[in-house]
Amino acid sequence: QVRLVESGGGSVQAGDSLRLSCAISGRTFSSFTMGWFRQSPGQERELVAAISWSSDNTYHEDSVKGRFTISRDNPKNTVYLQMNSVMPEDTAVYYCAVDPHYSIPVPYPRYEYWGQGTQVTVSS
Repeated sequence: QVRLVESGGGSVQAGDSLRLSCAISGRTFSSFTMGWFRQSPGQERELVAAISWSSDNTYHEDSVKGRFTISRDNPKNTVYLQMNSVMPEDTAVYYCAVDPHYSIPVPYPRYEYWGQGTQVTVSS
């Protein structure tokens, strides 16, 4: 009964900042990776950032590196995506997900559990 619930999305303007949260509940795993994905209408879902739950290993996609930062708060069972200097191109539905097969981000992940998504709209 793994459940992921995203929050923090909304409408902002280019250059603004916002923070997305992903609350994890239900039966969890001892070693896994959390990821943030995004998807725009008609486009393929892409991995934005990922973080190991048990180590300092992180991954950030090139287009967001330096602007977005993934982090976690284990006692709160929460993963965050801090989004700074947002651009209209960042407009998408953002999903959090769990890869139960790997403890750190890997080139070929296997995410299996997904939240329902939160909409982020960036206006110029």
